[in-house]
Amino acid sequence: MSDGWSNEELKAAVEFYVEMQRKERAGQPIAKKQYYRKLAQRFGRSEKAFEHRMQNISYILSLMGRSWLTGLKPAKNVDADVADQIEKLFTQLDGQKLVAVAAFEIAVREGVRQKTLAKPNGNPSPKARRIAITQFQRDTAVKAWVLRQAGEVCECCEQPAPFNGADGLPYLELHYVRQLAEGGADTVSNAVALCPNCHREIHHGANAQALTAWLYDNVARLLRD
Repeated sequence: MSDGWSNEELKAAVEFYVEMQRKERAGQPIAKKQYYRKLAQRFGRSEKAFEHRMQNISYILSLMGRSWLTGLKPAKNVDADVADQIEKLFTQLDGQKLVAVAAFEIAVREGVRQKTLAKPNGNPSPKARRIAITQFQRDTAVKAWVLRQAGEVCECCEQPAPFNGADGLPYLELHYVRQLAEGGADTVSNAVALCPNCHREIHHGANAQALTAWLYDNVARLLRD
């Protein structure tokens, strides 16, 4: 890998990360340092190096719009090539084909941080490519019921829907608190109606975990699974 990490090291780190996530969802105790120690002994790096790599994984998950492990705050200093490899490892473990986003978003953020950035020419004729992606079959009645239950108000910020859709209905989006890609259920006990701003923040924001915890505490129908 471009920063000296082998695919074997990254794969082992991702597998341990996923294992810790499963334990967290099951309410089981997690001794993160034991995982770092096992990886350090196996690959000859420091435990701190693996802890930081786990934080990189949290950051990549945030770019993917996925939930990340409590106590492993996202750390953004990760090479785009490594991010791409980690994202691929996650999709392989999930057995899903998803649109890759991590490397692209990291490159965007690197550009934003530059003091000077020349106006790009762009591409007037971008090439299209066909890819197969995983799409879950969802129950329309679940979304309809949750939207009716919300009463035209975002269930996170508790503000009215910010605008009406083309059909004249107040616009809110359905969010699965435990995402379908992570084994979440397509049920009303796992779904909320959010405004677009809250929906993006709960997928990509630094306060995503706090917002999720708030929803569990304040939306009575939600059940942890």
